[in-house]
Amino acid sequence: MDDVQARIEQLRKEINYHLYRYHTLDDPVISDYEYDRLFAELKRLEAEHPDLITPDSPTRRVGAEPLSDFEKVTHPVPMTSLANAFDDDDMRDWLKRIEKLLPEGTTIAEVEFVVEPKIDGLAVALTYENGVFVQGATRGNGIVGENVTANLRTVRNIPLRIPVDPHAEISAPARIEVRGEVYISIKDFEELNRRQAESGGKLYANPRNTAAGSLRQLDSSITARRPLAFFGYQIGYVAGLEIRTQWEALQTMRALGFPVNPDVHRARTLDEALTFIHQWMERRAELPYEADGAVVKVNDFDLQQHLGIVGNAPRWAIAWKFPAQEVTTKLLAIKTKVGRTGQITPYAELEPVNIGGVTVRNTSLHNFEDIARKDLREGDTVVVKRAGDVIPQVVKPILDLRPPDSRPYQPPTHCPVCGAPLFFPADEVAVFCVNTACPAQLVRRVEYFVSRTAMDIEGFGIKNAELFVREGFIHDIADVYYLDREKLLALEGFKEKKVDNLFEGIEASKRQPMHRVLTALGIRFVGAEVAKLLADRFGALDAIAAADAETLEAIDGVGPRIAASVTDWFSRPEHRRILEKLRAAGLQFSAEKTAESAGEKPLAGLTFVITGTLPVPRSEAKKRIEGAGGKVTGSVTGKTNYLLVGENPGGSKFTKAEKLGTPRIGWDELEKLIGD
Repeated sequence: MDDVQARIEQLRKEINYHLYRYHTLDDPVISDYEYDRLFAELKRLEAEHPDLITPDSPTRRVGAEPLSDFEKVTHPVPMTSLANAFDDDDMRDWLKRIEKLLPEGTTIAEVEFVVEPKIDGLAVALTYENGVFVQGATRGNGIVGENVTANLRTVRNIPLRIPVDPHAEISAPARIEVRGEVYISIKDFEELNRRQAESGGKLYANPRNTAAGSLRQLDSSITARRPLAFFGYQIGYVAGLEIRTQWEALQTMRALGFPVNPDVHRARTLDEALTFIHQWMERRAELPYEADGAVVKVNDFDLQQHLGIVGNAPRWAIAWKFPAQEVTTKLLAIKTKVGRTGQITPYAELEPVNIGGVTVRNTSLHNFEDIARKDLREGDTVVVKRAGDVIPQVVKPILDLRPPDSRPYQPPTHCPVCGAPLFFPADEVAVFCVNTACPAQLVRRVEYFVSRTAMDIEGFGIKNAELFVREGFIHDIADVYYLDREKLLALEGFKEKKVDNLFEGIEASKRQPMHRVLTALGIRFVGAEVAKLLADRFGALDAIAAADAETLEAIDGVGPRIAASVTDWFSRPEHRRILEKLRAAGLQFSAEKTAESAGEKPLAGLTFVITGTLPVPRSEAKKRIEGAGGKVTGSVTGKTNYLLVGENPGGSKFTKAEKLGTPRIGWDELEKLIGD
């Protein structure tokens, strides 16, 4: 038995190495015939000894048993999104913002950059423990994704065990998360569609959507039949390796056996990065994959940490988007829709047109002033482009093709849903239906209230919002907590299990923190960030409701527009009634801790710098310090109170701390300081 196990392990190593040579390096060292013989032998031995089958076996790439649903995965380190730049001026503005935030003593001339192609695919995170692939997840909303491990095992150039090369001069870290993009090459996509056409099947629209759809198949054997590939571009976190730069991270991924885009480039200055982008963009039509731009990142990880994140986008990276693609089509009609705040938004109904592989039928027209400025008319032939290859927009009409009987567009004077007169604020381009009983507004408000960024009631969604409003079960957002179970059971398609799950989600949402409740109210200009700001400052919804505009404006990050919107919302009697219904339902009206109590926190007023590998991800350490009232910066200065030291600490921080006499502590000592 020991001989069989040894042979199986040897075969797996050989096959994984040859897959790496073939799919990652494009440099096979054995023939297909020899490879097939090795694979057949492994399959035979595993069939004879099923107790020796392991998840990292190359035979597992053919797919597993179909799933009924994807389980949710919380990312230990959030997968952020990127701010966009559309020209060189945008890039230089970004550089100026970085320069203002550099650590004391650091100049912009010292900042290096890494330029990477922005592959048009689906972002995923791959987790390895002691070298074995244990979990793969989609980006999702950046915080929570979907577990698609079985599907990712079928992607031929994703290693199931690292390092892949037996001659590699690097060993597998204890735990590592590699992030990257799953995509389909243009050549493979064309071949896939050729086979579809031959078999009479449906043709796929574009490589990006096909890759995303393939990765979300509940039956991974279907995924295995799709020509998916992977490029790694980032290390989310790692335990057991000290990696100091993005360039070093890319080389580490390569050394472990991950495919990394060959077109990455290290630039000493932003101008060098821009020169590379322009040269690379000229080759766009020759690329073997679809790309919608390039990503420029600050190379140094300490600098990245110092620059931090604003909203959901890192300050240290930006996406330079390719110029938009343009086509012409007919503008069939100009229609309107009603949002949750009552804003009336016009949109264009277009003769379907394909732009870069995406069929566009409708697109926003922004506002009525924009329609008038462009003089857009129903029946016009118009130029449509996808800005940044993503959002379609109508650029202009082609006047030479305008029908002789066309008439200028007249904006509506009444709400298209409830018929109430519209309100045109003097200082805004927006137009509003101010009828709070408007059914369209109510549906959108309920949809927003139950959404992930607000109360996060699983299984509710827009369809239920529309149905419950139409049936008269919901007259305001608070009625979500007063639904009648028996009435729901009387509806078509609402069985006991479905209703039970819905009520469980509603009950669970009552535990959402106060800032999420404030977000869910749907106050104009008060999104998740502003809501958190107000919750931290006031500590209770009643205190926010009682605050005047002057008090609100004094808060950093709250301007006159937000202050006016907040005071107006809380001043309305109908909103006060909604608040009382929500209070009676048991929602959280107070924050657990307020900003005023920050002075009582154990690390209040203390500044920390982190170096080396800690027992937890660095983001978690930062969260712990900040939660205890402390502050984390990227560089050691005279104002640094402690250097938090993990394994394999960076030399520069350690040396500077020694020079300045900065106290050095470990993770255990930090936990004693926090004391909880």
